[in-house]
Amino acid sequence: MKTKKTALITGANKGIGFETARQLGNMGYVVLLGARDLRKGEEAAQRLLNEGIEAYGIELDVTSSNTIETAVSYIEQRFGSLDILVNNAGISVGGAAPPSLIALNDIRKTYNTNFFGMISVTQAMLPLLQQSPAGRIVNLSSGLGSLAYNSDPGHEHAQFNLLAYNSSKAAVNMFTVTLAKEFRDTPLKINAVDPGFTATDLNGFTGINTVQQAAATVLELAVLGDDGPTGGFYGKDGEIPW
Repeated sequence: MKTKKTALITGANKGIGFETARQLGNMGYVVLLGARDLRKGEEAAQRLLNEGIEAYGIELDVTSSNTIETAVSYIEQRFGSLDILVNNAGISVGGAAPPSLIALNDIRKTYNTNFFGMISVTQAMLPLLQQSPAGRIVNLSSGLGSLAYNSDPGHEHAQFNLLAYNSSKAAVNMFTVTLAKEFRDTPLKINAVDPGFTATDLNGFTGINTVQQAAATVLELAVLGDDGPTGGFYGKDGEIPW
């Protein structure tokens, strides 16, 4: 019989994903570190094992249905259910190209990981999450995906006019809202989170927040109680406007 709760984090071999896995592991969760490169995932898991955390590296490329299906089979056979899914994997391509000039292929690449990949993983893992008495899904979004922030010329986010990345995160927000509506009468809770401008390789480590701070914000939504919200968009200071 399963005695420990399980958490799967995509893109977990580094950055916010890895730190989220560490913090969940320190709370007693078995953490499954999804990574495109299995070797890197296993190395990251070993680092957590060395800290006394039960961790496993899983090959999981969110754009590959084969790796997703294999991950589902592994979790089902070994643990029987999944308690937390953190959709952390994300990319930004196209640089600072203006919306009128950005290559369509760069937009497609961004969406394949940030949006379609997130949907693919979530749909595949939902049966396992529904086996949990209190399944939680946390979708990594961004304040850059807020239409309110982008349309306010006085807001600090408005200066980052990145069509591919920003719109993919706005799409993540809509996926979060619609999925939460579908499951609002179940124990599942599904929310989007803005981890803040965090120093990771996604932004060349120019972010002002640490991965520890970002992961703490993610964690709040990952371990919500039964009275917690669903279908919302949150950052470290509370709810964020769409």
